Amino acid sequence: MLTSQLGLINNRVLRAYEADQTLRPINSFIASYFAGSPFEDVRITVYNREGLLEYSLGIPLPFDRGSMSVISRIDEGADCRELVRDNMGDTYFLSRAESDDGRIMVLSALPFDADVSDAIDVDSTVWVVIGGCMFLTLFITYYFTRMLTRSVTLLKDFAYRAATGGHFTGYDKFPRNELGDISRQIVALYNERERAVEQIRKERKVAIHAIEEKVRVTRQMTNNINHEIKTPVGIVRGYLETILADPDMDTATRTRFLERMLSNVERLSGLLNDVSIMTRLENGGNKIAVNKVDMYDLVYQIEYDMPANNLAGEMEFSFDIPLECYVAGNYGLINGMICGLIRNAAMYSGGTKIGLRLISESERFYMFAFYDNGNGVAEEHLPHLFERFYRVDTGRSRKQGGTGLGLPIVKSTVVTHGGTISVHNRSTGGLEFIFSLPKWTGD
Repeated sequence: MLTSQLGLINNRVLRAYEADQTLRPINSFIASYFAGSPFEDVRITVYNREGLLEYSLGIPLPFDRGSMSVISRIDEGADCRELVRDNMGDTYFLSRAESDDGRIMVLSALPFDADVSDAIDVDSTVWVVIGGCMFLTLFITYYFTRMLTRSVTLLKDFAYRAATGGHFTGYDKFPRNELGDISRQIVALYNERERAVEQIRKERKVAIHAIEEKVRVTRQMTNNINHEIKTPVGIVRGYLETILADPDMDTATRTRFLERMLSNVERLSGLLNDVSIMTRLENGGNKIAVNKVDMYDLVYQIEYDMPANNLAGEMEFSFDIPLECYVAGNYGLINGMICGLIRNAAMYSGGTKIGLRLISESERFYMFAFYDNGNGVAEEHLPHLFERFYRVDTGRSRKQGGTGLGLPIVKSTVVTHGGTISVHNRSTGGLEFIFSLPKWTGD
């Protein structure tokens, strides 16, 4: 600071010389400007080329360098700054500067006495403060750097585990700062994506399983249909070949053969009709027309038509359904479902009574029970009653003309309408089917 300030004084004197100005204003300015400061005793001396004194502020400085011993020296081109000691033993800072034309030499100096030494001396407390500030700075830098590197380290670990399929558990370890928040968002987005991918994978697996199951069921149904068709077709073909091979067959035998053929054709026609209904329910169940169906009126019509169509055979049918019991469904499908239950009971139950009643209702559904007082079935057969072409007694079922699709059609009808169906043996004998149908909620 001392040498720089002396250099500035020299430059000011040189600028005044180059501008051909008097140096007295500079003298007054320096005396007033540095009053009360460490530069208050500054000495300025100007010599010409011949070494003659041109100007002096304070005691003139010696022009001859040999009269001074140099303690330290700084050269900067034409400027020279030195810490010197004269023949009298006095020490002072000296700054030399020469004009561009070399005509004058400016010397400025400041006695290096105890006051100046004290002014430029640094107290030990300053170094303690500086050291403390540096330590605090290093600690703060380390702390924030550690916070930043912690997020980066956790992100690196997360990236490695994501790439290798590992599970990342450091979600809550990210620091509570902007980088930590961004890191948590990245991890959250990745986890959300993984959940979506896993959900898609599960749905795909379920869809593939459903397709495979549908193909399996279709293949099984096709095989069962082929098996069921072969029997009546084979019987009809056998009778036809017999009739054609014996032109002289008596009328009674021919008539009996034709009646057997007609019975098997009707059985074949019923099978194809049931297959058509099953296909319609499975492939176009969501396209069926849904209307307001009066269950009391529907069951009443079924009971009214029984003497004409002999649907229940010798069994007595009764029902207990209140008026204004309206369900949302397809009239023809529900009618066919109830007729199928009645026909199944008449053919296989061995009982004398069948009935249909409303047993409960909820906000959305009616719950019905269809029952008979027959023999029921063994417990091991109950889970399979709704399977296609399943028969408890194969010989008896074929003899009575069953297709094995009656109860599967009943279940498909209920499921298509959004309901459920189950079956169990009654404690008093016979079977009871419990099924639900949705209520009509429109006007």
